[in-house]
Parts: sequence; structure tokens; C-alpha cells
Amino acid sequence: MKIIILGAGQVGGTLAENLVDEKNDITIVDTNLDPLRHLQDKFDLRVIQGYGSYPRVLRAAGAENADMLVAVTNSDETNMIACQIAYTIFKTPNRIARIRSHDYDCESEQLFSPEAVPVNHLISPETLVTDSIYQLIEYPGALQVVHFAEGKVSLVAVKVYYNGPLVGNALSSLREHIPHIETRVVAIFRQDQPIDPKGETIIEAGDEVFFMVASQHIHMVISEMQMLEKPYKRIMIVGGGHIGARLAYRLEKDYSVKLIERDRERASELAAQLKYTIVFYGDASDQELLSQEHIEQIDVFIAITNDDEANIMSAMLAKRMGAKKVVALIQRRAYLDLVQGSVIDIAISPQQATISALLRYVRNADIVTVSSLRRGDAEAIEAIAHGDQRNSGVVSRDIGAINLPPGTIIGAIVRNNEVIIANRHHRIEPGDHVIMILTDKKCIVDVEKLFQPINLSL
Repeated sequence: MKIIILGAGQVGGTLAENLVDEKNDITIVDTNLDPLRHLQDKFDLRVIQGYGSYPRVLRAAGAENADMLVAVTNSDETNMIACQIAYTIFKTPNRIARIRSHDYDCESEQLFSPEAVPVNHLISPETLVTDSIYQLIEYPGALQVVHFAEGKVSLVAVKVYYNGPLVGNALSSLREHIPHIETRVVAIFRQDQPIDPKGETIIEAGDEVFFMVASQHIHMVISEMQMLEKPYKRIMIVGGGHIGARLAYRLEKDYSVKLIERDRERASELAAQLKYTIVFYGDASDQELLSQEHIEQIDVFIAITNDDEANIMSAMLAKRMGAKKVVALIQRRAYLDLVQGSVIDIAISPQQATISALLRYVRNADIVTVSSLRRGDAEAIEAIAHGDQRNSGVVSRDIGAINLPPGTIIGAIVRNNEVIIANRHHRIEPGDHVIMILTDKKCIVDVEKLFQPINLSL
């Protein structure tokens, strides 16, 4: 596939890295030459310096023959205009834009259409991050929760602690503990390395375990991996930007929410907009403020300012002062690798959330959902099976007979609203939604081929 990426920042660069590995023809455009040189030195792709919204720059990038334009610059307006020009002048068939402003996002149904701004797919990082954090609050103890098949089945990551019921036991004993619930462990990461989950695999403290289960049973399975945490009640949010404001609005009716904002004017605006959230003007690194607001009673402390260092330091301070769980929004990949699993319980990456949403639209098979896992180390995919036994590598075949690439496990099938937790004897039928995890992302092209029916008439 020939793809033009506008913006060589962290999202554009990471997307390019993912897509180059999958044998796509990538051209990346940015006004800044330094990141372009870095990407060109590292990967097999073309670079163009210039404004992505200029017709001559898009022409130089090959927009006339491109299959897709992905506009992920830091400017919503540039992204929108680039999609407009690609549609009007170059007839580029697929156009994706990252839109960060809530003002645009809330009018998306009327604004983004062929008759107005011709964007095929809209990516809102703020909405994606808000959804991710909300899921973590809804499911205490989870490191990541991804819903598939319209929420019917979920992939959940948990950290196994020393007092967990399964520590020291084989995976096969999970069925004995909860015989009435169908679940499957599809991946285990031990000391940051994937291990193949088998029935005889012994669960160790510190393991990061990914399991698939019908969504209504998530809490029950988490309780087998670790001592089930009590439902969260008291939430403290640091940062009143787009994400902080959206999260507070979403949580305030069901939880006791406090929000700290260090800009006085913004704090006043939020206090007027939010009905039930208590808004404070102040600095979250101020120990006296945290003490006064009884940080030791806070169930979840969420630092989501635009400053990585401020998020890390305030989360570490809150944890030291007694907050039960701390979450930090971190943009830089190097920081993510350093802090995840340390004093900070969960590190959220807006880039990874955005990449997950983008990858769904650039896959070759009929992909419904893609989710990047463990900061990009693994990937979960929901694909729809098409064809028949003659022209498909999966349809009308038992899972055990499918030639799956290394590190690929089919965890669940959704068929006519029925959730089937998969084993090697289940057979895939046309129209099935197949949910799988890949711990070796280099195999994604092979997985796509399996789910693409062969045209027998050629």
C-alpha cells in the first residue's frame, strides 16, 4: 500500500515504523528536516520537507497515486486542509486526520463528510486516552482493558502479585478455580519477555498476564490473578486540559472527583463547567496541598498534564504520600520504559492509543479493531473471516489446523452475538469475528494474508 504520512512527530514516526516493517511504500512529510533525516536514516522510506497542506508538497509526495493520506501534524487545521486538497485535487481514496480540539470533535458528524471536510476517518487522541483511563477505573486491578465485538469480549492485562491465588500454580488450574467461566490466557510477559502460555506454565509473581473473557466476567477472572481491589470511589485528577476536563465530566456523576489545575483562569472555567467535581487552583507537587486534600484517602491519582516530568514527579509524590494507585500520562517512549511497573502503577501513552486507532484503517484484511499492547511490544486484532474452505486460510478450519505465524494465538470468536473462548478444536465459520494476539508484530503481514480470501478467478 502506498501511504503518505503528514507529520514526523512521535505519532507519525511510530506509525511509519510500524508500516515500513509491513512492506508498505511510505512517504513522510514534515516542515522540520531533523526528524525526517532521522527517520530516513533508520527506515526504508521517502521524506519530503514542506507544509503538508500545500498542493505542490502533496504532489511531490505522490498524492496522485497514493492509496491513503494520514494527517497527524500538530495542527488540526493543517490536517483538515490536507485531506480537503488530497480529495479535491488528487482524488486520494482514503484520508485520515488526527483532530485534537474538542470544538471540532463535538461537531464531527456535520463537519467531516464529503460535502464539507472530506475526512474518511477521524482520530481523537484525547477521546482515546479518556476511554483508556475510564476502563482502568471501571476495572480495578487491570493494567489495560480492550473491548472487542462491540464490547462483548475483552482482552485484559493484569500484574500478578505475590498474594495472588494462582501464584505457583499451573495455568490449567485456572479452570478449577472458576469452572463456570470460560477464559483463556493468551500471553504472558515475564521480565519483559513473552513466554508461550501452556497448560503446564507456572504463574510467577510479577508476571504480566493477558486473558480473554466475555466482558461481564472480567472482575471474576482478575480476582484469580490477584487480590481483587475494592471498587474505586475517590479520584484525583491533575491537569485541566482537554483530557482532564473530559475525564472529570465522565466520572463526576459516579465518583467523588477532585481536579487540580495550575492555571488560575482555566481552573475558574472548569469550576463553572463541571457540576460535581471539586476544582482546585494549585500545583500537584505541593505536598501541603496534597496533604490538605487527604491524598492518603485517594483511590486513584491521575496526572495528565502536558508535562511528562510534572506527571511523573506528582504521581511519585502522591504514591509516597499514600494514594492507593497512581496513573501518569507520558509522551516520551524512553520515560514510558523507565517508569512502567515502578512506583507509578500505570503509564498511559497517547501515542500508542493513537497508533492503535490508526492501524485499524491501514490493515489489508477486514480488520475491525487493532490495539497496541505493552507500549507497542504486542498487538491485539479483531478480524472478520470471509470466504470458504477453497479460498481462505481460516474458514471451515479447526484452529489447531490453521497455520498461524509464530507468537500468534486466537483467543476468542464472536459468532452471531455468541462469545466463544477459543481452543484448538473450535472451527472458524464465515462472518466470525476472530480476536487474536500477536507477540511478534513482524508476523502481522502473514496474519493479514490468512484473512484475505484468494481470488480464484485470477
